[in-house]
Amino acid sequence: MTGVALAEELLLLAYDDETGKATMPRIGLDLGMAAAVLVELALAGRIAYADGSLVATDPTPVGEPILDGVLGRIAADTPHTPSSWVQRLRHGLRDRILDDLVDRGVVRHVEETELGFIVVHRYPLADPSVEEDSRLRLAAALAGGELPDERTAALATLVAVLRMEPALGLTGQAAVDAHRRLEEIGGGAGFTGTVSLDDSLVRPSVALVITALGQAVDAALGPPR
Repeated sequence: MTGVALAEELLLLAYDDETGKATMPRIGLDLGMAAAVLVELALAGRIAYADGSLVATDPTPVGEPILDGVLGRIAADTPHTPSSWVQRLRHGLRDRILDDLVDRGVVRHVEETELGFIVVHRYPLADPSVEEDSRLRLAAALAGGELPDERTAALATLVAVLRMEPALGLTGQAAVDAHRRLEEIGGGAGFTGTVSLDDSLVRPSVALVITALGQAVDAALGPPR
């Protein structure tokens, strides 16, 4: 673990630094963060795909409370498919991650009342270092021709599936080109494309979670145009 979870990186990229509001559909972000937790556990060797389901292969905590909580659920629950886990984990996950980021001083919690009765919660950025690192790694991955490190490749893959290029400040043809490069990174890392279950258990686990995420996002938001 680097001290920053993939799900946290996604959330920080998706929230406006100044307004503290999400810049993308929240259901898409919730699904993406759920998938990010599963991807991170798979890359850490804690869960794997077996007999149609994700199972805990190593219950040893990774040292991150949200990840360890999910690992405990997978270990204790009956087996479920990657698609089922993506849907099960999305509920309440964003609030838990936001609370953790507030506790660590990465974002601030601002509570306001609009129209006299609507309570609005905003989370403007307080410490830019975490998000800056994510953006720098993604920018380098987009500019370079080599495959980035595994963690950055996973983040790039999630960003592509969630259609988050605008969160990187990219629009028009630049966004199209970036999406193509992000997909290329995902394929090169073995996180997308045809799944071979004869390979190591980690890559099929990640690829199947990514596939489940893509299907869930398409169902919730409609296919990409």
